[in-house]
Amino acid sequence: MIRMAGYHFGWWDAAGTVTGDRPGKALRSALTLGAATACGGSLAAAVPAAAAIELLHGFTLLHDDVMDEGRTRRGRPSVWRVWGVGNAILAGDALYALAFKVLREYLPVAVAHEAIGRLTAASLELCQGQQEDCAFEQRSNVTLDEYLGMAVSKTAALMGCACAVGALCADADPVTVSAMDRFGRELGLVFQFVDDIIGIWGDPSVTGKPVGDDLLRRKYTLPVVAAMSSGGDAAIELASLYNSPDQMTSADVIRAAALVEAAGGRHVAEQYADERLAAAIDALPHRSTSAHLLTLTRVARHRDR
Repeated sequence: MIRMAGYHFGWWDAAGTVTGDRPGKALRSALTLGAATACGGSLAAAVPAAAAIELLHGFTLLHDDVMDEGRTRRGRPSVWRVWGVGNAILAGDALYALAFKVLREYLPVAVAHEAIGRLTAASLELCQGQQEDCAFEQRSNVTLDEYLGMAVSKTAALMGCACAVGALCADADPVTVSAMDRFGRELGLVFQFVDDIIGIWGDPSVTGKPVGDDLLRRKYTLPVVAAMSSGGDAAIELASLYNSPDQMTSADVIRAAALVEAAGGRHVAEQYADERLAAAIDALPHRSTSAHLLTLTRVARHRDR
């Protein structure tokens, strides 16, 4: 179980040997630490919360790879392809349980109680978002409002929680904790929209995933939903490709990417990402002490993987 988890986090290979491979971004745990220092707390006091956030995020990715049949993560086979679906699910369950164990055992009682409540709520919300995302794959059309609602639950909820528990570790007042939650949620939307852009136009040598991976799997991401909602010939052809019973070919993926761009999908996604970034920065309660958080907003907006 430990070997699977460490492999999933990018710490070592399937045999447990440290390889120097690229680990995950750890953005959510970094947000927890940044929120704590922005609210006047110490990094040390927030480390257990940051670890719990990263453990829970690892759980979501393990299960997501199983549900999406994602064959690769960070340029190498997903856990379920190495150890099987059952083991991948169990490893994810273990990370989920361990996240709450860390909070209960390593945070002060009052802080742990509040943090566990917030992590529980965020977990329920992200499961709802994931269910909606899976349901979209069985449909022939998704509206912008439906997509945005899904993104708030699936991605923004945990980022909001990450920032809120960081503030809790600094003994911040309820108003400040809520503001940090709002900041994280807005940044979570930025992260998701950029993820959607990378999922179509990202460089496979950087992302570790096939060219146009989201298109290949006919996922309804923001650029696709916006393009299909635009009307016009490009939108119609794109909808026809998505609703075809035939498997997407490499040529189909290239054509679909061109259609999404021609229908304005990429422009809309970039615009939405910039708008949510501005909203995140505006939500910060302590701009003067939030240098680390401001750096992370730039990382989220301008990343390439």
